[in-house]
Amino acid sequence: MLYLLRRIDFSATHVYRVQTWSSEENRRVFGLCSNPSGHGHDYKLEVMVKGPLNERSGIVVNTTDIKHIVNAFVEEELDGKFLDREHPYFQNHIPTTENLVDYIWRSLEGRFDGCKLHRIQLHENHYLSSEKEAGSLFSLKRKYHFCAAHRLHSDHLSPEENLKLFGKCNNPHGHGHNYYLDVAVKGTPDPVTGMIINLAELDEIVERVVLDKVDHKHLNLDTEEFKGLNPTSEVVVKVIYNMLQPHLPHLYKIGLWETEKNYFEYFGPESNHD
Repeated sequence: MLYLLRRIDFSATHVYRVQTWSSEENRRVFGLCSNPSGHGHDYKLEVMVKGPLNERSGIVVNTTDIKHIVNAFVEEELDGKFLDREHPYFQNHIPTTENLVDYIWRSLEGRFDGCKLHRIQLHENHYLSSEKEAGSLFSLKRKYHFCAAHRLHSDHLSPEENLKLFGKCNNPHGHGHNYYLDVAVKGTPDPVTGMIINLAELDEIVERVVLDKVDHKHLNLDTEEFKGLNPTSEVVVKVIYNMLQPHLPHLYKIGLWETEKNYFEYFGPESNHD
């Protein structure tokens, strides 16, 4: 099976409001997104299809066909629109990132000849995206940033072995990174709010449980969570998952960007992800 991805950009305006709620309740749940005048985003939509290779043509499907189908849909229904004022579906469904992915998925599924829709991923901005794969629930990913120092050193290895394995990262004084943390939850959007989880609640939990303990800290020296551990990024991503899991029952995975070139991901021991 082969997988092909096409990215489309579009801009749209929307507002998050439940009309039967008071302004105070809307602000409490949706924050700045409840501004009655609306706000907008430059969205990045990734559409992935899958299918077998056609041995005669050497392709799965003509990517131009995918482009035309997706572009026509986006231009007609989403691009340049005030979604909850102009689009019939979003007049009755809050156009959260999750609800947008749900609608886009159902609108595009079955439209492609010679291949099947495999995944939809919608980036609302650099820090927020939602995704759906075939046969799977929706996921929502929120990105956070923290700065920290660490020293890579294992007590199970000799000084010479540590230096050989970790090189300059074994510097006794440590070194640092600008980490970017991806926290992904998975579930079904609430029928009223259109969200898997309240973003304000998610932000508060991640800030309190993780960022307050690791931001501008030396992981080896200043944190209880990494005491006695070698804080490689593999270890860091597992520890952060374990820190958050009791507070986020819908936690799906943790991703950690140590640098722009090094990325690590952990799904937890009970995940079905291979």
